[in-house]
Amino acid sequence: MITNTKVSKSGVFTDIEIKIAKLPAHTKPELNDFVEFLLMKYGEKISQDPIGFKFDWEGKSSALKSQYSSVQLQHEAMGWRQCI
Repeated sequence: MITNTKVSKSGVFTDIEIKIAKLPAHTKPELNDFVEFLLMKYGEKISQDPIGFKFDWEGKSSALKSQYSSVQLQHEAMGWRQCI
């Protein structure tokens, strides 16, 4: 556990920098791999879809509930997608 973590003027954690500098050179690739793992696990999630998937349509089909069963509505939607 890191205690008394000091932040330099550049905003970098100096305790971490000191600890990294003390590591032997052959451990740096392993450290880099671990940092990459942490970034993948906790870093900002990047959407595969550049536009992003929106759920603004949610609830818009409630009026169709009385006209279609869920299976019938799926078949209708499939037909609509094929027309595009």
